[in-house]
Formats: sequence, C-alpha cells, structure tokens
Amino acid sequence: MIDLSFLSPRARPLIGVDISSSSIKMVELSAVSGGGYRVERYAIEALPREAVADGNIANLEAVSEAIRRAWRRLGTSTKFVALALPASAVITKRIILPAGLRDQELEVQVESEANQYIPFALDEVNLDFQVIGPAASSAEEDEVLIAASRKEKVEDRVAAAEAAGLKALVMDVESYAALSAFELVQAQLPDQGEDKIIALVDAGANVMNVSVLRNGVQVYAREQAFGGFLLTQDIMRHFGMSLEEAEGAKRNSSLPENYESDLLRPFMDALALEVSRALQFFFTSTQFNQVDHIVLAGGCAVIPGLAETVAGRTQVDTLIANPFANMSLSSKIRPKNLTADAPALLVACGLALRRFDS
Repeated sequence: MIDLSFLSPRARPLIGVDISSSSIKMVELSAVSGGGYRVERYAIEALPREAVADGNIANLEAVSEAIRRAWRRLGTSTKFVALALPASAVITKRIILPAGLRDQELEVQVESEANQYIPFALDEVNLDFQVIGPAASSAEEDEVLIAASRKEKVEDRVAAAEAAGLKALVMDVESYAALSAFELVQAQLPDQGEDKIIALVDAGANVMNVSVLRNGVQVYAREQAFGGFLLTQDIMRHFGMSLEEAEGAKRNSSLPENYESDLLRPFMDALALEVSRALQFFFTSTQFNQVDHIVLAGGCAVIPGLAETVAGRTQVDTLIANPFANMSLSSKIRPKNLTADAPALLVACGLALRRFDS
C-alpha cells in the first residue's frame, strides 16, 4: 500500500476509485463498532472504448465525465478519493537499509538508492517508500519498499478526479490494492488459507493478471493478453451488433438462445485454458509444483459457471472473489447485485480500505 506523495487519509471518509480499461468502479466503506466494515455504497460506470488504453488515460474528458456520473449515482457527500496506477506504470524495488533511521535520513538514503533503479531523473517522478519491517538477514537492518512513477501518470489520474469535482488523497498501485482486498477473501478459505498456495486470477476486459500468493506474500506474477472484450467482439461478429449493443446485451443477458452454446461456453473454456497455462508457467519458473486454491476476480468472474469450468480444467478448488462476504451492508445496497458485481470490485474495495490505514 503506497502513497505517491499524497497525504495519508487518517480515517477521513474516502471513496475507492478504480479506473480500469472498461469502467469506473467506486466503493465507500465505513467501520463497524466491534470491528469489521460496512459497505455504504458502490457504483460501476462504463467507459467508452479506448478512453483508457494500456493503463493510460487517453481521453481525459470521457474519463472525468464517467467519474462524475459514477459519483452522482453513488449518492454520497464524500469528495475525497483513493486512486491507483497500474503496476506497469510503477517501478517498485525492495531495498535493505540500516534500522532506526530518522525520517529525513531515510528519505536521503531512499533517494540515493532510487537513482540506481529508476531510469528517469528524480524530478520527473513521484517517489515514495514504506518500511516493510526487519530484514531477514539482520535485525539491525530494515527492508524498505520504494515505488516511483512518472509524474504525468499520476497527474493524469488526479486531473480526471479533479475535473469531476473530487480530490485525490491517496495514489496506490492496483496490484497492491487488489491484494489488500484479497486478504478479506483469503479469510474465507479453510484455515484462512494458511500455508496454502493461492492463485488470484483477475480477468478484466483486456488482460488477465495472475498473482500467486503464500501467507499473503506474492511469490509469482504474470500478465496475459486475454479478457472479456474478446467475447464482446465475438458477439458483435456473430449477431451483427455494434460495440454498444454487444456490451449492453452481454450485461443484460438479452442475447439469443444459441449465445451460450456458440459463444459463451467456448469463451469460458478458452479462459480456463489460459488459467491452466498460467499455472504451468508458474510451475516451470518457480520451485512450486502445486496450487491449492484459485480465486477468480475481475469482470469475467461474474460469468455464471466459470468457477466450475476453471476447476474442471485445472483440477484445483476454485472460488469467486467476494471481499464483501463478511461485511454488513447499508440499506442502499442490494445484496444480490453486490454479490454479482463483487469480483469486479476488488481493486476499488482495496482502495476504499485505505481510509482505515493508521
């Protein structure tokens, strides 16, 4: 969890805003007395195609307008937001520094180390760091995570929020935000997933991100070019629809009867094959030779029956991510809708959790 030169939220009301390639997703959480969280509100607003391309905002006006619409649908007075950059836009590095350094000394050391790893002038980047804890090699040293991103990457997202009338307090990294929310999902597994190898598969519109974790530590990550837009393209071709018609029909389940057998089933099989391939890459490039659980997230994970298809192909226990499963819900939330949308809200949920950082 990383701020890129923004103030820590310090328990102010805060909305998690995920700017993905296909939509704007917002989540607002509150604390419940006695521990735990309550889902106050959430909203999903579709983005025009190519408004966000390869993680970059290509059409600032379209993105800020979608953020504004999502915020209005949210029906909140909160204007502070937590945003995230795609992992591809952030350089991260774990370094070892002497323990017990004062903040100012730490900053000097981090900047000195960062110069070695960042291929840009430091005045062109937003740089931040976080002390992870004592280094494994020595109690007298700390492991420190440094993160840097080109200033324009950060400024584009901040500008989109500001144009919608919102104020960014936190800039995180999408993969870290997803892992924050994933902790809530892992808690639902037998023995809370302790000592188990868990593959988190986030299948969005254009890419599939696979993160393999053990006891909350990422041991492997891979990105594959496969996503739900392939199914949209198939619908457009097969039924002679425009992009908007195909997306709408897909969301509203208003496609002809042969859609499931001709298009949906083959797409699910192809996705399951991609997951299987990703696991094979994991096995051949690490010392691990098994996965205990697969957790599916992202927009594709809402497809009914997908967990069974992936489990059948991989022979691994598979479940759909729902970080809200153990949260209470405000009266504004429809439980059935939230359960259906939950796998696509992993990053937005992780960003909303930033409100509770100490």
